[in-house]
Amino acid sequence: MKINKQPKAQMHVAGDSVDTGASQGVRRATEDAPVSAQPLSPSIDSEVVPVAKRRNITNADKRRIALAASACTKPGEIGALMRREGVYSSALVAWRRQYAAGELSGVESKKRGPKPAPARDELKQLALMTRERDKLRVQLSNAQLVIEVQKKLPRCWSNSNHSRSSQILDGGHP
Repeated sequence: MKINKQPKAQMHVAGDSVDTGASQGVRRATEDAPVSAQPLSPSIDSEVVPVAKRRNITNADKRRIALAASACTKPGEIGALMRREGVYSSALVAWRRQYAAGELSGVESKKRGPKPAPARDELKQLALMTRERDKLRVQLSNAQLVIEVQKKLPRCWSNSNHSRSSQILDGGHP
């Protein structure tokens, strides 16, 4: 560890300088603050400005800008149009393609994200119909079983009733 053997600088007396805080380097709590450390005047606005939101451009605006760009004939007109409208050249190129494809005719833009596959909807419908068919087959087999039992039931009753009635007619006991 090095030891500094230089003599310490003498402290200035408060009355010697005009800006006492600046001469001491660090403001002391008991003294007045220097002019540079004074709080800002209330006339200065220190409020934070909110962040700008993303601009949403409608299909009608895209169509209008694409048509205006196609009407430009002189050099620099398209650049002036893009600056005036606040759009980039890549967006203008995309809008021109969309206009040529007829995609800008609708009121709303397309939904973002993955598109549902039409084959998937057909598969869902097929699975639903298959489940319904299997359910109906089970109900049909149960109904056929009940019908078969009902067909056999009168035979059982008729055989037992027939034998009883013949015994009674013969004078025997059942």
